[in-house]
Amino acid sequence: MNFRESCLPPGWYPRNPDEISRFLSGFTEAAGSAARAAIAPHAGWFYSGKTAARAVSALDRKADTVVVLGGHLPQGYPPLFAMEDAVNTPLGGMTIDAKLRETMYKRIKGSPDQYPDNTVEVLLPMARFFMPNASLLWLRLPADIASYDSGKALAEAAKELGRKIVVLGSTDLTHYGPNYGYAPKGIGPQALKWVKEVNDRKFIEAVESGDPQTVLERAESDLSSCSAGAVLGTMGYASAINAGPARLLEYSTSADAVAEIPDSFVGYAAFSMSR
Repeated sequence: MNFRESCLPPGWYPRNPDEISRFLSGFTEAAGSAARAAIAPHAGWFYSGKTAARAVSALDRKADTVVVLGGHLPQGYPPLFAMEDAVNTPLGGMTIDAKLRETMYKRIKGSPDQYPDNTVEVLLPMARFFMPNASLLWLRLPADIASYDSGKALAEAAKELGRKIVVLGSTDLTHYGPNYGYAPKGIGPQALKWVKEVNDRKFIEAVESGDPQTVLERAESDLSSCSAGAVLGTMGYASAINAGPARLLEYSTSADAVAEIPDSFVGYAAFSMSR
């Protein structure tokens, strides 16, 4: 069996299974949840892990396949699929759903994902922990309105194959400060307040509205999502299965993880969509 191995260095997430279990075992509030789709951040677990776990733990744990939609792809890029047989995680391997991949690869004209990227990998130990029997579809989508239709195509393909799937979209929100070359409100408390209450808030409201065009516009004009294609794909899937509107589960920033307000920080949000 051909395995896709980790590309991320130590520090992004725990490599010890016991440490992963300790980190995630407290997220039991969603044990009876049955969300069909969710959106989670993809930074290192020290910064965004708790917020991400809120989203992943809300998903239906009886799913046959978990589809993790990554991003970091600009408009015009093709959708990228992991073409290996399985993916290794510290909790064991996740088998790729080859039939679903084959169906989607043809429908949306995909290409092999041959690049190192965190947007899918960092969420896989969580998916493996909460859905230990599920197979995986690894797919990254570009920041293009066509990604919304790709989400709808996922719903059609799953129905055609008789798969019960859940979809997990991966994005961080505003990357603010000198480290990211974006600091329209200077640095300090006022900058953090603006990101939380204005810039990220507008993107969150766009996701909650269910309007893909508004989500894309906010991401582009406000620089408030690094992986808008993953969000659009998740929304498209949720719309196709008549899931309810996105519900914000948690919002945080990387500044919450440190003792002082840093000059540079990133916003994170967890959403779920239930049927």
